[in-house]
Amino acid sequence: MSDLTSMPGHLIRRVHQISMAIFAEECAASGLTSVQFAALTAIRENQDVDATRLSSLIAFDRSTLGDVLERLEAKGWIMRSPSPQDKRIKLLRLSPAGSAVLDGAQPEVRRVQQRLLEPLDPGDRIAMMRMLAQLIRLHEHVLPDPEQKN
Repeated sequence: MSDLTSMPGHLIRRVHQISMAIFAEECAASGLTSVQFAALTAIRENQDVDATRLSSLIAFDRSTLGDVLERLEAKGWIMRSPSPQDKRIKLLRLSPAGSAVLDGAQPEVRRVQQRLLEPLDPGDRIAMMRMLAQLIRLHEHVLPDPEQKN
């Protein structure tokens, strides 16, 4: 069997697992997931965004995002209303409760980021962030564009 620890994809998957575990630990009290946090943040920053655009903004599969949005609406954290131009399209807004949850989660989310990079030297933290951003930028073309129609 090959050495998985020499495979970047395996290592990235493991770091993702660690990041998700730290997020779950830090945000357990709010019941907020990392995807919910990303969705709420993007909705706050892009009021009246539709789900297709939101999926693009947070780089999350559109069909799976529908389930996330249903849970957010059931918790009272977002509101959906029909677009004036096309009643089939639902526009998303943060509710006051969603805004409060997002505001309350900021310290926990900051701790997640700190804990994730904490074992690295300060210079390595900067290099890691730069290289991760570079990998994403250079590989964006391999992801399907959720806004394109088939």
